[in-house]
Amino acid sequence: MAERFIFEVEPAKAAKDGRPSIGPVYRSKFAKNGFPPPIDGLDSCWDIFRLAVEKYPNNHMLGHRKIVDGKPGRYVWKTYKQVYDIVIQVGNSIRNCGVEPGGKCGIFGANCPEWIMSMEACNAHGLYCVPLYDTLGAGAVEFIISHAEVEIAFVEEKKLPELLKTFPNAAKYLKTIVCFGKITPQQKDEVAKFGVSLYSWAEFLQLGNKKQFDLPLKKKNDICTIMYTSGTTGEPKGVMLSNKSIVTIMAGVHRILECVNESLTMDDIYISYLPLAHIFDRAIEECFINIGASIGFWRGDVKLLTEDLAELKPTIFCAVPRVLDRIYAGLQQKVSSGGLLRSTLFNIAYARKLQYLQSGCKYHEASPISDKIVFSKVKDGLGGRVRLILSGAAPLSAHVESFLRVVACAHVLQGYGLTETCAGTFVSLPNQFDMLGTVGPPVPNVDVRLESVPDMEYDALSSTPRGEICIRGETLFSGYYKREDLTKEVLVDGWFHTGDIGEWQPNGSLRIIDRKKNIFKLSQGEYVAVENLENVYGDNPVIESIWIYGSSFESFLVAVVSPRKEEVEKWANQNGLPGDFNSLCGNSAVKEYILGELTKAGKEKKLKGFEFVKALHLDPVPFDMERDLLTPTFKKKRPQLLKHYKDVIDNMYKGAK
Repeated sequence: MAERFIFEVEPAKAAKDGRPSIGPVYRSKFAKNGFPPPIDGLDSCWDIFRLAVEKYPNNHMLGHRKIVDGKPGRYVWKTYKQVYDIVIQVGNSIRNCGVEPGGKCGIFGANCPEWIMSMEACNAHGLYCVPLYDTLGAGAVEFIISHAEVEIAFVEEKKLPELLKTFPNAAKYLKTIVCFGKITPQQKDEVAKFGVSLYSWAEFLQLGNKKQFDLPLKKKNDICTIMYTSGTTGEPKGVMLSNKSIVTIMAGVHRILECVNESLTMDDIYISYLPLAHIFDRAIEECFINIGASIGFWRGDVKLLTEDLAELKPTIFCAVPRVLDRIYAGLQQKVSSGGLLRSTLFNIAYARKLQYLQSGCKYHEASPISDKIVFSKVKDGLGGRVRLILSGAAPLSAHVESFLRVVACAHVLQGYGLTETCAGTFVSLPNQFDMLGTVGPPVPNVDVRLESVPDMEYDALSSTPRGEICIRGETLFSGYYKREDLTKEVLVDGWFHTGDIGEWQPNGSLRIIDRKKNIFKLSQGEYVAVENLENVYGDNPVIESIWIYGSSFESFLVAVVSPRKEEVEKWANQNGLPGDFNSLCGNSAVKEYILGELTKAGKEKKLKGFEFVKALHLDPVPFDMERDLLTPTFKKKRPQLLKHYKDVIDNMYKGAK
């Protein structure tokens, strides 16, 4: 490998004693002189906030939109010092309820200033912050409260009824509930029956008014949060993250941004809408707090997100592919409905800028005139100031990524990480168009290697190295809470086995191509690596999402496709097919067209015969969390998909024979 962005620190190892072969250990070129040292004075997440308050007391820290006469107004801000004063009050009130350092504190609800204040109070008093998942339903919330032994929980007003459903079982541990909004006397009475106290935010702040509890000493290896990951099967696992993991990842993020001349400054503004219950958003917000920058919160409704962006004018925009897909679809719709002259102008400008970017031009030099005349409207749609768009949590389609790189007038970067690796472990770099479709090189505080997976024919020592991604470094988690057995399965000799299959690119970036466990055998004995195929087939503008299934009693694959509404309607229009989107999804001609598109992609990628999809079902409703088909990070829940579409699959197999 040419390895422009990584260098080798340990050689490859051949297969031995039944263990698979292992590729070389690589490190980011930004760590050529060693990993970034820990930032002075930062031993804990509390230090991140405490030092920011000392340095930037009057900077805007947390902002939200005030609703005046039913209408959203401007962002109103609390400074770092104002937030600090409230955090101290919250901490005293928590301790006044009898919660001691090392206790567990749950937080349940959408991102808001109170979420961060509650989290900082946990950091101050050495409590484990345990996010309760907004999207996992009462069963999982009850499981987490009982499993983590949560003593006190902060909750958004509209989530309170859901939390109350966890009683009486949750009352074994949960003794205090604090609602960010209003509460009713009936709700107070309801929990009082179980010996639980319920307070509004304002009431709770008064509890510690005349009390002053000393802040305990916090060490780097102390656990600061237990984040439960939903997993695609089984019960949620509690990932224990230490202060050291978060402080280390932060130093790595600052080093990368510094090396590519995109350092964060206290003038940066972040829009907080991705769940704080996930490590991706939590880690980013810690980086912002560290340098005294501002965090503005959305109103909790994805349909209003563009309005919040226009008002806040953030400089950094983090997203999951689902959000960027929506932006892409909306822009495509605008272009096609803008009349012939406009769409022709757009397409010419697009093709020209794309060509310049592909030839190695820096993004702001590729086509400044087109940026000003044609693409500035896209930038304005995100508030007008965004300079970095970062996508994570799931793979971003290559066609969406390349489109946004051209039109967004900002760097579009894709990252990869897990809760267990404390978020970002790989991230693509600005002005490197050849990193399209990859997650870039590793961050400069981890070592990475690939391990061969012989069953799936992935060889870490081949000329195109492929294998399971394994990670070593101080960002790694401290284990699964109360599940040492699961910890030992994935943490072997200091290496975390991600279960994801990666492929090194010649420039030292990594492409995620598969998932180790998502492999099944067809009746003729052929193994099928399903995620790889879904990536191949899913990279088509007509496909919103695709789930591929193969029965071990059958010799071929079938698929359920959620098509993209605009593309299907456009094709139907061109081919004189009547009907709305729902009826078009049941139309055999539309099915044939989409199956033809899949076959074309399969031939282009030189797939083997058994890897071609032979039958498909079109579902007008995209896979969603409401039907329990996706995890909160939009990963497919395969057992649930199989259960949901069982009759559809049986019919496809019958009909295709």
